[in-house]
Amino acid sequence: MRHKLFFFLLPLALLLLFQSPPVQASQNKDVHFSDLIITTSKSHLLLFGMINNGITEEMRQGLHNGIPIEFTFLVELHKTEKNWPDLQLVSMQFQHILSYDTLQETYRLETTEKKQKTESFSQLSDALKAMNEINGLLVVELSQLIPDSSYQLQLKAELYEKTLPMKLHYVVPFVSWWDVKTDWHTIEFTY
Repeated sequence: MRHKLFFFLLPLALLLLFQSPPVQASQNKDVHFSDLIITTSKSHLLLFGMINNGITEEMRQGLHNGIPIEFTFLVELHKTEKNWPDLQLVSMQFQHILSYDTLQETYRLETTEKKQKTESFSQLSDALKAMNEINGLLVVELSQLIPDSSYQLQLKAELYEKTLPMKLHYVVPFVSWWDVKTDWHTIEFTY
């Protein structure tokens, strides 16, 4: 009976011993948004911006080994008034997915906010620059905004999540798991 208990508890003990906790954004203090600009076109409110220090060396190595890098962006727009609850006008999510084609030695970037637009790059630096950019995101039609009213735009990014398919990360404890997320970045403006 002791041998059965030993063989049952040994894998469980090894699993707990070698499992490393996830790394959160607090340990990646350099990951942040910069150059955030809210402007208008003739018909829409537009967002421009950049993520800095979001790509790690482990991501680059994984990319060249066939593991795509995926950034998920979350955007919310609220109409704000003093002494009144905020009214959410927009809640959207979009992805930037970067992959490497080893046969053609090119980098492919798919951006879902631009109706599944795909671009190819021969240089990694150019691909990473495009990966980190939010370039003219259509947030909301101007007809939905009230002039001289206060608004709050919130932006967050989930930069990388390392997982194995089909819940294999519960079985294979020897791989470190981490997830990088930015904090919510808030921009207040009057339209």
